Amino acid sequence: MEAILVALIAAVASIVAARAARQTGASVAADGEATRTATVEAVAGAVDALSARFNARIDDVREDLDDVRESVAKVREWQAGHDAEHLLLGRTPREEN
Repeated sequence: MEAILVALIAAVASIVAARAARQTGASVAADGEATRTATVEAVAGAVDALSARFNARIDDVREDLDDVRESVAKVREWQAGHDAEHLLLGRTPREEN
């Protein structure tokens, strides 16, 4: 009888341990899923932020190029006017040197 009682106690103990292990496994799986979700959201947020900064930088470069083009156009206008002045005076700009 004692052996049966010891066997029953051991069986109950192993059932309780198995159930606790199952609950722990479920907890670990839930924690893993939460970690995965948080990581994916963090990476997505970082990618979005990086993309926004990259696009802003591209816009800045485009604006800088537009400014350079405007400056070149102004220099060309001045140069054309300067060359016209020399033509009116009867000299070519290269003769001055």
